[in-house]
Amino acid sequence: QVQLVESGGGLVQPGGSLRLSCVASGMIFSIYHMGWYRQAPGKQREWVASISSGGITNYADSVKGRFTISRDNVENTVYLQLNSLKPEDTAVYYCNANYLDYRYWGQGTQVTVSS
Repeated sequence: QVQLVESGGGLVQPGGSLRLSCVASGMIFSIYHMGWYRQAPGKQREWVASISSGGITNYADSVKGRFTISRDNVENTVYLQLNSLKPEDTAVYYCNANYLDYRYWGQGTQVTVSS
């Protein structure tokens, strides 16, 4: 079955960096549109960034210029590089895979930005 497994979260000080990874299995990774979402306590899940099967990237305004999404179709992995982190970036970050009517989610990885 399809699995998405995120890793790389943790506690970081404001201004710091993290790199999140999401490894996919049980799917033809290269055809999927991949994305990252996040959910802060008491808030709805929100879209952060996405990358198409062809490598076209898009970002939410709140993270543009600070976060970078990339993918490795050999390693079946999508990455999210988080730079210049702010306390308001604190959330559980989820990986998402989307192709036609198929949509899958990972279990999430916690990112906490605090001094």
